[in-house]
Amino acid sequence: MTSLLKILRQRIENTGPISVSDFMAECLCHPKHGYYMKKDPFGIKGDFTTAPEISQAFGELLGLWAAITWQQMGSPASVHLVELGPGRGTLMSDALRATRAVPGFHKALDVHLVEISPVLKSRQKETLQDSGLDIQWHDDFTHLPDGPAIFIANEFFDALPIRQFEKGEKGWAERFIDLDPDGTGLRFVLQSDQAAQALMPPALKNKDDQGFLFEISSTAQSVAYGLGQRIKEQGGAFLAIDYGYAQPDFGETLQALKNHQYAPVLDHPGDVDLTAHVDFATLAHSFRDGGAKVWGPIGQGLFLERLGIAQRFQTLLQHAKDTQRPSLIAAHKRLTAPEEMGKLFKVLCATHPDQPTPAAFEEGQVT
Repeated sequence: MTSLLKILRQRIENTGPISVSDFMAECLCHPKHGYYMKKDPFGIKGDFTTAPEISQAFGELLGLWAAITWQQMGSPASVHLVELGPGRGTLMSDALRATRAVPGFHKALDVHLVEISPVLKSRQKETLQDSGLDIQWHDDFTHLPDGPAIFIANEFFDALPIRQFEKGEKGWAERFIDLDPDGTGLRFVLQSDQAAQALMPPALKNKDDQGFLFEISSTAQSVAYGLGQRIKEQGGAFLAIDYGYAQPDFGETLQALKNHQYAPVLDHPGDVDLTAHVDFATLAHSFRDGGAKVWGPIGQGLFLERLGIAQRFQTLLQHAKDTQRPSLIAAHKRLTAPEEMGKLFKVLCATHPDQPTPAAFEEGQVT
């Protein structure tokens, strides 16, 4: 039994079942026993691998995207480059290295990392100690200083808490988490909730047959709305890369990962990663409600190919040893192939309404 499970059991015994959203928040962000608060989960020795750890080309291209965006903004003398959920700092390190030669860009930059994990924050400081730039850390994006900003968020929204609603015999009900009958483990239960119909995405309201389940993330919507407001009022752009679906749909996507394998969601709270697929249509709607213009989503593969990932890998291959080439080819495929990350992972961009079409997107791809 994990330390967090003991805490959750006590809470449920005292106040009753907790929502899936509260469960996720505790499992991932509990100050002492939360998954992200106590370990580095990335890489072969961790529980999962993200795109920046697969190849340096990913972060390099996102850095060049940010530099182009800065130029499209009129090359302001001061701009914040912000990453939400920066992992080990690998993406930012690669991005900064790739943009050193862009005239005036680094001179204009203030770099900000939004991170709640003390373990990862320490790792990020090690990774970026030779960047030559003043880097500031924040626990929340609302603590950022004013001014135009370019935001990057790779696999950030998928870790934000979700709520789940299920259609049963008595109508829609919210999924909660209760104690098992024997009191040692956890189980899902349903509690009637009239809020379900109001929260359901409009596209799903004519398909609410019994047995269906849908998920929402009020946290993700709130974050997108707030960032949309900021971009409209202060200028800039936001780039979100994550796995998910382009339109709202029924079905459970909440999942747990441990040692690069799927694990039971309710087992070992605090010791496994919890994520859910991102609803990009709802996310786009929230950015627009905040006042931003939204582009995409488009597949990660298409996004990276338009930025020149094939050419970048050709350069890497030319300078690689024979023993390195198979891994480079495999990395390119993993990032871009439709059967790998190229289609499931999507890219959404939000910009100031007056900003031109962002790099890798097309005018007709406005949502």
